[in-house]
Amino acid sequence: MIAEAGSFALILALALSMAQVGLSAVARWRKSAVLAGAGEGAALAAFLAVAVAFAALMHAFVTSDFSVANVAANSHSEKPLLYRVAGTWGSHEGSMLLWCLALTGFGAAAAGLGRGLPQGLRAVTVATQGLLGVVFLAYTVFASNPLMRLAEVPVEGRSLNPLLQDPALAVHPPFLYAGYVGMSVVFSFAVAALVEGRVDAAWARWVRPWTLAAWSFLTVGIMLGSFWAYYELGWGGWWFWDPVENASFMPWLIAAALLHSAVVTEKRGALPGWTVFLALAGFTFSMLGAFLVRSGVLTSVHAFAVDPTRGVLLLMILGLTAGLGFALFAWRAPSLPQGGVFAPVSRESALVLNNILLTAATATVLLGTLFPLIREAATGEAISVGPPYFNLTFTPLMTALLILLPVGPLLAWKRGDARAGTRRLWWAFAVAVAIGWVVFAAVAPRKGLGAAGVAMGAWLIAGALAEIFERVRLFRAPVGESWRRLWGLPRGAWGMTLAHMGLGVFVLGAVFETAWKIEAAETLPIGGAVNVGAYHVSLDAIRAVEGPNYEAERAAITVTRDGELVCRAAPERRLYPAGGQTTSEVGLCYRGMSHIYVVLGERREGAAQPVWLVRAYWNPWATLIFVGPAIMALGGLVSLSDRRLRLGVAQKTDGKRREAKA
Repeated sequence: MIAEAGSFALILALALSMAQVGLSAVARWRKSAVLAGAGEGAALAAFLAVAVAFAALMHAFVTSDFSVANVAANSHSEKPLLYRVAGTWGSHEGSMLLWCLALTGFGAAAAGLGRGLPQGLRAVTVATQGLLGVVFLAYTVFASNPLMRLAEVPVEGRSLNPLLQDPALAVHPPFLYAGYVGMSVVFSFAVAALVEGRVDAAWARWVRPWTLAAWSFLTVGIMLGSFWAYYELGWGGWWFWDPVENASFMPWLIAAALLHSAVVTEKRGALPGWTVFLALAGFTFSMLGAFLVRSGVLTSVHAFAVDPTRGVLLLMILGLTAGLGFALFAWRAPSLPQGGVFAPVSRESALVLNNILLTAATATVLLGTLFPLIREAATGEAISVGPPYFNLTFTPLMTALLILLPVGPLLAWKRGDARAGTRRLWWAFAVAVAIGWVVFAAVAPRKGLGAAGVAMGAWLIAGALAEIFERVRLFRAPVGESWRRLWGLPRGAWGMTLAHMGLGVFVLGAVFETAWKIEAAETLPIGGAVNVGAYHVSLDAIRAVEGPNYEAERAAITVTRDGELVCRAAPERRLYPAGGQTTSEVGLCYRGMSHIYVVLGERREGAAQPVWLVRAYWNPWATLIFVGPAIMALGGLVSLSDRRLRLGVAQKTDGKRREAKA
């Protein structure tokens, strides 16, 4: 009965979303506060109904109710509780229900936190969000119902993909979906602004916190997915330009561009059309990601399903929603205000260049992701686009962006002074060059590009600090005044500094791990060893172990340096009998911020005794790769706590726009 109650709640949510659309649309037409309140109530009720359906599906997984088709296909009674819970969103159907939960949740939040918005804008936003809910709930109810019963109940389920049975993957989808679907509110705000003809500084201020929240969730979700790929897949890397990795990265890039563009619109009233365009594009790329992951048009360990029929439906949803949004933009764009005028050297110009580089980088990722699909559809020839393409196209664009990033905040609005901005950054530039030179001269082997990358990371960190020092007038004002200014800085400023510093930390980790990584692979008998850099990795023993739902060979690995014990690792090669799948569990040794990474491969019969393929990596400063995005997400949360950026806070603006001080 619980599954049936969940199915009913899902259908009820669809009906409530329809009511949300109708009531909010009529409220805008008749300017009725009562009907607007009813539409907002329907938004909250739709979210509660989807939450009931989600709870029913989770109950089915936790109790191993194999009469539910989704549970039978993706769970097993011997699976640990954490992975039975994670199985709720570990399939195509379950993930779409999670998508609907996030979508209606953000709709309810937009309705509840938008009390300070103009009535017409709020009503159209709630109606648009409800329309998105109708589309995706209808898809879930009629094409991907996760609570369908089986006529013949199996004794045991087929289990979840072993690669997904991991703590990072248990929490990765909720964060990622919160980011994906968080952009839906921004999309709805853009549609409402176009309908109302109101794209101004106040609108940009209302959009920014929603974008910031979605961007922060996406940052955490991508970081968790990258960390999972790093230690679960066993290939020694953290990013492979996999199409599904790209599917989450593209909306992140667009959201980053939107954050910077919205600042220009808010502070100077400039770029209104471009900001609306990015707001529409952000959720469009999120829907594109949903299509790529679930349509079967690509092969990836991240993909949820290989189902062309449902893929066509998702493509139709993408075409319908994005098409209507951009058609409205094309119709209304000529009537949008032109915005403020600014000089070529100004903070506005720096942010415009920032946007050009981010959107160009997004375009290169989009081309590299879709070109193999287009080529195969047109010619029947299967090709792949891998890291060489992205290194040649994406890296130069991002390098230019990273050079520019610390400069923009130190330029004045409207008309800046390039020479004064350069003077404020001279010490940051000196620190970056000095660190790069030390790395080039001291770290063997010498690598010019690696040293330049380290200098780039140091430039971002020092540049972010320089912006804070300039705000508090450090060394140019009495200590007491600087201290007072420091404590009086708005949280939004601290959030921006943390985000830029986190990016610098990530760049340092990525450069060190890429440029100075060392790899070794040998087939070893018991007692054999392989050297990786300055470390001696020996295979001491192999023993069979029984897990809760798997069988494994576990290696006892000893890592030494100059005869002294560094650490012990226990990589495994697991077999999951329920699905007949084999996976590798990595052994990680932490040496400060660096890792010794060991993978146990297949057993082979040697001439005298069995041998195992052992791969070992020395990954210097790899921890920074994951710490950096965490700092960036923290910066987003700190900015969200700023009263000026709090969700739902609507500030009145003067008739004359006040120019923000640098």
